Amino acid sequence: MPLLTIDNMDIEVPRGTKVIDAAEQLGIMIPRFCYHKALGPAVGACRLCAVKFMEGPVKGIQMSCMVEAADGMKVSTTDPEAVDFRRHVIEWLMMNHPHDCPVCDEGGHCLLQDETVSSAHSLRRFPGLKRTYRNQDIGPFLRHEMNRCIHCYRCVRYYQEITGYRDLGAMQLASRVYFGRFEEGPLESPFSGNLIELCPTGVFTDKPSRFRARRWDLQRAETLCIHCSMGCNIIANVRYREVIRIEPRYNSEINGYFICDRGRYGFSYVNHESRPRMAQVDGQNLTTAEALRKTAARISDVAQGEGPSAIAALLSPRSSLETLASLSHLAKSRKWKTVSGIFDPGRRSRIRSAVQHLHSDTAISMQDLKNRDFILVLGADPLNDAPMLVLALRQAWRSGAKIAVMDPRPIFLTFDFDHLPATPGEMRACMGAILDSAFEGEKVADEKGAAFLDSLESSSGNEGAHAEMPHRIDAIAEALKKSQRPAIVCGTDMAAEGTGTLAADTVRFLRSRNQEAALLYLMNYPNAFGQTLLEDSDTLTFEACLEEIEEGRIKALLIAEADPFFHYPDRPRLEKALEKLDLLALFDYLPSGTAEKADHFLPTSTLFESSGSYVNHEGRIQRFHPVYEGGTPMLQINDGDHPPRVYDTDGVPGGDPRPADRLIAELGQVLSGDGEVFSDDPWKNLTADIAPFFKYRHLDAPPENVRILPDESSVFEGNREPQSDGDAEAEGLQIIYTEWIFGTEELAAFSKTLRPAEKEPFVCLHSDDAAPLGIGQNDPVRIDFGGDCVLESRAKLFDRMARGVLVIPRHYRLDWKISGRFGGRARIERLRETPGSPSPLEREEQ
Repeated sequence: MPLLTIDNMDIEVPRGTKVIDAAEQLGIMIPRFCYHKALGPAVGACRLCAVKFMEGPVKGIQMSCMVEAADGMKVSTTDPEAVDFRRHVIEWLMMNHPHDCPVCDEGGHCLLQDETVSSAHSLRRFPGLKRTYRNQDIGPFLRHEMNRCIHCYRCVRYYQEITGYRDLGAMQLASRVYFGRFEEGPLESPFSGNLIELCPTGVFTDKPSRFRARRWDLQRAETLCIHCSMGCNIIANVRYREVIRIEPRYNSEINGYFICDRGRYGFSYVNHESRPRMAQVDGQNLTTAEALRKTAARISDVAQGEGPSAIAALLSPRSSLETLASLSHLAKSRKWKTVSGIFDPGRRSRIRSAVQHLHSDTAISMQDLKNRDFILVLGADPLNDAPMLVLALRQAWRSGAKIAVMDPRPIFLTFDFDHLPATPGEMRACMGAILDSAFEGEKVADEKGAAFLDSLESSSGNEGAHAEMPHRIDAIAEALKKSQRPAIVCGTDMAAEGTGTLAADTVRFLRSRNQEAALLYLMNYPNAFGQTLLEDSDTLTFEACLEEIEEGRIKALLIAEADPFFHYPDRPRLEKALEKLDLLALFDYLPSGTAEKADHFLPTSTLFESSGSYVNHEGRIQRFHPVYEGGTPMLQINDGDHPPRVYDTDGVPGGDPRPADRLIAELGQVLSGDGEVFSDDPWKNLTADIAPFFKYRHLDAPPENVRILPDESSVFEGNREPQSDGDAEAEGLQIIYTEWIFGTEELAAFSKTLRPAEKEPFVCLHSDDAAPLGIGQNDPVRIDFGGDCVLESRAKLFDRMARGVLVIPRHYRLDWKISGRFGGRARIERLRETPGSPSPLEREEQ
């Protein structure tokens, strides 16, 4: 390891470390514009990181971002020659920079502003005209101001190298270099918002929050993104009780420096004009305390008349760990039934299998994927299921890793990968073909390995996938065999039952061969892992809950932060069942379909207004903290005028919502009465009731950033409902419901900012399936699920997807919930349109 001296301080660093990083480890922040750790090797474009090398293999003024640390180096960052060099760099950058700091949204947290002040530059000596550019409209998320550019190249390096998109680039040359698009239009990358933080000046600023506030005006706090299961770290910015901007927060294990645009702009549900902020009982507004008393009284009436088993509590994967713990503990203490809020029984079963098979020796984080030399994505669409996964996969690919995706859907990634378009039912046989080709004749000594090989032999008769894709399978098998650090990323959304077990067994088999194999599951929901840990063998599926409601065995249903109407595919049945209840009580913060139907509604706080924790897809528990105290945004009260000096009401307007775990605990206390003591500490309840949490009993709060994984002996029994592709003899295509990055996620569906980024919903099918039916590209189609269940949409045809399947997005603008089931088969035909008739989507919206 090289030993060098920087500003008379010695430091030893790993070989390959740049001098600029070595200095930072000593607490010396060398000025920089073009250098950023996330962008990889430096390019030395800005010339601001100049230092003086006094001794060693390099001497004189050099760029510290370009020089690797070496033995014997003596470096000075304060040498007069180096300081003067940096001062001149600032001066020539400011020759063309507009003096618009008072109206620039970057003002106050602008790196150029900071460096200009620190270099004591205050007078422009050059008398010539400033260089000017024409700005572009680049979409709804970013404002483009090219006159502020200092040509650091950060934007195009990030956009093209990190995200892999090519519609933003550098044009022209020398001092006239222009960073933008060939023509105006929205940026294509769903990670474009990160340009805001990467740009050291104000070329790219946040358009939705433009001119809303200065950095020092904002209430800011660290929190989490809950739009998928990744658990990306973010910073929320609040002004006048309104969340106005989200920024990424660095986490070396999860999201690194970046977030996706859904996580950045999907927060509008917090400020939504229709957000319910007062408790209601039978349509009448009440105080929260009164509503809790009436809810407790109604529950007591049901318990006395029908027994405690006639009451059920639904656990939601959108809720925090504390809310889940409070509701689960209340249900167990009162002998109520618990219901899973993962509405698709097949998905729930797969998530339970994933939690069971994920252990400390095989679990990895998203950032760990960058160091893998082979990655197989099994039953997942990275961009739509977990957007940030795409950036991790791309960085692994840039480092030489081979990427393969086994999934029936048309997959789009910004790098080369092998796609095996196997249907859910073919995945096991296809995986068996890969392993047979890679490790033919090898045996595994332990029982698990032997059982695994037996299962492969039993599936070898189905060679459809192998016969169709022999060359790809052999190439993937060869790469898997040669790899030293392989990883499997397994989805839980649409893969067949047993795929998660297959992924885990494959990883253990590879580890038995001394390969450092690892496993990563995707779960779609932000706290599906945490909810699964709290479920037991008595927890009902939502389907079973509906049956008991229909049969009159459940009379009261308590739901915490879930909307069955958004997720369940049979709305008529759901409406009829809920009407039979004596009590439907909802604790939530969304103006949802369930909120409209609820007899009792109690408003809850969002994660920006409360504290708690979530468990992400790798079992990592993460804390979040309140950014502000809540309340109706000022803009909705007085149209943005100055806040009133005196309020006519007590407390903050719209301040009734409270953390769901506290409301549930108070309900438990009211139900317990004077003679009982109800434990209202959710963490204490967790560590007392749930096995994976036992070892943390000595802590007063959840630990930060550790994995909560079940023991290897843990088994989740009961309620297993394998996914079926329907009757194999039935007519039609196999239905696969899918997620999209924009338009299918429950919280982001409330975001007006994301509307322009949403595509018109369409269904996907293979060109070979469409041809006999006379269906062409973008044709209107009619999908018949059976009975009176018919859906109209547009069709997109692809060759790079599985045959025999029909992919339908769970888009909030597409009425897919009329299908009546989570899978099965459906017939599709071309819809004949008359000239001038509205499109299927327009008819649906009408």
